[in-house]
Amino acid sequence: MRAHWLSALPLLFGLALPLSSLAAPELSVRLNDQPLPLNWNALAADRYDTVLELEPGRLHLVMPQSGVENTSLAPFRRQPLGKDSAYRYEVPEAGRYRLIVETGASAALRLLPVKAAEPKAAAPVCRAWDGGAVEVAVGDVFRDGQTLRDALSGATAVVRNGQVTLQPAAGSDGLLLLEAADPAKPAPRDWRNAIVYFVLTDRFANGDPSNDRSYGREPDGADEIGTFHGGDLKGLTERLDHIASLGVDALWISAPYEQIHGWVGGGDSGDFRHYGYHGYYALDFTQLDANMGDDNDLRTLISEAHARGIRVLFDVVMNHPGYSTLQDMQQIGFGALRDGMADYLPEQWSAWQPEAHENLHAYHNLVDYEHPSWAAWWGRDWVRAGIADYDTPPSSTVDPLKGSLAFLPDFRTESEAVVALPEFLARKAQTRAEPREGYRVRDYLIEWLTGWVREFGVDGFRVDTVKHVEPATWAELRAAAERARADWARTNPDDPMASEPFWMVGEVFGHGPEASDYLNQGFDALINFDFQEQAVAASDCLAAAEPSYADYGRRLADTPGHNLLSYASSHDTALFNQLAKGDLTRQRGLAAALLLAPGAVQVYYGDESARAFGASGSDPYQGTRSSMNWAEHERPEIAGLIEHWQRIGQFRARHPAIGAGEHKLLSPGQPYAFARTLGDDRIVVVQAGASLTP
Repeated sequence: MRAHWLSALPLLFGLALPLSSLAAPELSVRLNDQPLPLNWNALAADRYDTVLELEPGRLHLVMPQSGVENTSLAPFRRQPLGKDSAYRYEVPEAGRYRLIVETGASAALRLLPVKAAEPKAAAPVCRAWDGGAVEVAVGDVFRDGQTLRDALSGATAVVRNGQVTLQPAAGSDGLLLLEAADPAKPAPRDWRNAIVYFVLTDRFANGDPSNDRSYGREPDGADEIGTFHGGDLKGLTERLDHIASLGVDALWISAPYEQIHGWVGGGDSGDFRHYGYHGYYALDFTQLDANMGDDNDLRTLISEAHARGIRVLFDVVMNHPGYSTLQDMQQIGFGALRDGMADYLPEQWSAWQPEAHENLHAYHNLVDYEHPSWAAWWGRDWVRAGIADYDTPPSSTVDPLKGSLAFLPDFRTESEAVVALPEFLARKAQTRAEPREGYRVRDYLIEWLTGWVREFGVDGFRVDTVKHVEPATWAELRAAAERARADWARTNPDDPMASEPFWMVGEVFGHGPEASDYLNQGFDALINFDFQEQAVAASDCLAAAEPSYADYGRRLADTPGHNLLSYASSHDTALFNQLAKGDLTRQRGLAAALLLAPGAVQVYYGDESARAFGASGSDPYQGTRSSMNWAEHERPEIAGLIEHWQRIGQFRARHPAIGAGEHKLLSPGQPYAFARTLGDDRIVVVQAGASLTP
């Protein structure tokens, strides 16, 4: 989740620390025996960072009381730091690195890559395909006499003198996907080759209209920007065949557990009612949201997905719960109104309307945020919220771990204090939350989240706001999830996924394809935020992706266990269809650019059908969450686009080498061609020219 929503709680930020007056770390740095100047940025009272532009070589980090000898460190772990410490890193490549130093009681340092230098590559040749046959050298990949098949056209050709000639299929944009016509036994599945299909469940498919207005939620009768649209788990199950047809082997669904029942003012202008349809405004982590369906619906979804070879991933949040709302205050019984406001409100508080001179943010004026009855909400031991006697969180830019995102209450996941169950949960009629002896905040959250794994067989987590929770908590979550997975597997030995390990991918906003210390904190992969921009050029001309393909392939080969998750559309950034201005030819080009990338890839629902940007109001990201365009799937041009995505997706699914194999450039010009190999699994991709017509 990227925070784009204004406050539903009036957090009153305190004065910032006078960081400029704090003493910077007494640390000297040399690269290949040349001293480097350090410009420290104070993040908190005992936390600093600086960005270094480094060339390959040996980096020495020396504290003032250290001796001559120093310890070699493996990039890029958190390392305890003492007055007599001296370390060295082997810098593997040129680029920008972030040096983080903590000087408090648990002093430590970390060196993290920010963004590696861009690989050097010749400018791609992107002339339009002339429609003719293509000859390409494949002798480095396939033997003479071997019969190859083009996965798009089905045409075959025999390798002669290391070359093959084939006519690309009409409408293929000159693309050839070459595989052995007589393949060896299927290669084992590899998460680096995963196709992850990301669905905002509420916006995908409505399988049960009877649950559309759960908890008294209502449509707004206008643009329905932030309301629930009716998508649910039954609808997802009904559309699994469509998802499977794209070669998908992992389904990431928005958090289905119970969200705040009411709305908050949406956007900068408070111009729409914003509900928790996206799953990021949690109320009860142990219950399914009634708009999503019931336990049987979830069991059916996971069972049917597993039968199709699809793993189910939950979006999970440990940084924050949802805002308070008028509806939750009334229904659940916490918080208080200002004197006289109860007479001003309608019988159902959520039906309140602002005056002509107000917007929807004005509902805060009705609420007494200093009243002691707010203790019945999460409670000060659980969250920082800046109301009543709750502590006020700093800005997340000052303290990313303890700060508030978009004024949301911030969970005290770092706290070692034993806490009681929040009062509203202790008396909530329907909940699985139970009081535990000796539990900290993170212990409860971990138990609640991993309960979905133990009880229902959830296969993995997509973790939200990773950099805003301390790494040790993520490591604890992963360990607990693996135990829960083992428990589920023991009770479900006949499930097709019983032997599959748990998988966890993290959203570290702005992170690129590089490996980092997060991989040592329980994460199998991180979302790659770099690829979306590159996908625009690559959709016109696949050769434009070559620098990224070569870079990603090298990183995966150099760092065992490393993976990334590249995407072209996101609920937090933009729809590719926006960037392509609705051009269906570019949307076809995207299928190749994304699905042929090294490492795991994420398809956002509707990438395959050119789903359009929706109503957005004063929040420009809401339009990326429009309802799935099922009605357009029968249009010939959309049906053809979907079929193109299906063929390329199924090609990738057959060949783990695409995501996990060695990348080798065969021809940089026209045609552009590359190979991927992983053991006996090998493919060649050829594009005869640009996707765009002249």
